[in-house]
Amino acid sequence: MKVINLSEKPSIVNQYISEIRDKNYHNNRLIFRRNIERIGEILAYHVSETLEYKSQETETPLGFANDKVLDHQPVVGCILRAALAMHSGFLNVFDKADSIFISAYRKHISISSNEFSIETAYVSGPDLTKRDLILCDPMLATAASMAKIYHMITKEQKPKHTHFVAVVASKQGIETLQREIKDKNCTLWVAVIDPELDEKSYIVPGIGDAGDLAYGEKL
Repeated sequence: MKVINLSEKPSIVNQYISEIRDKNYHNNRLIFRRNIERIGEILAYHVSETLEYKSQETETPLGFANDKVLDHQPVVGCILRAALAMHSGFLNVFDKADSIFISAYRKHISISSNEFSIETAYVSGPDLTKRDLILCDPMLATAASMAKIYHMITKEQKPKHTHFVAVVASKQGIETLQREIKDKNCTLWVAVIDPELDEKSYIVPGIGDAGDLAYGEKL
């Protein structure tokens, strides 16, 4: 699986990443969500450069132009709830795309335990066969949820190409995704890669819990 890391080359993305990391910004959910959304828009633009296009004649008030437009619209996947802002960023770019929504969460063995399983309870979306699938999740920590979701939704439907997109990924998560998913028609796009996970499987230095920061703490 090819991995594309936007932070290898300095750009405005690095400023947005710095702001979502900064705990002094974390009391403003609007700024946090908007930065996640903006990073999503930039990732979407880069993904768009790899898709297939066709020629289309467009009539203007003064004549005709031959333009390149998407041959087929992608399907943008949103892993609830943390990916909602990122999903919005992708839809700002791919405004005619279909969407697939998937719920996934960590089910801990007990309140005090750091051991957990990934539970999925809801999937709603179109047929993915021979379409470009974009799976959004702002944090690729262990990659357990991303891998499980991929195998679940592609069991009977085979996308033409799957683009995994994350704002922050851990090295361990990337290695897990590459180990668990052998399909060559997959690409991982990340805004930044962080070195490690803590004992609770949160990315370090990371940003914290993206869902909580965007939408409030959960029970």
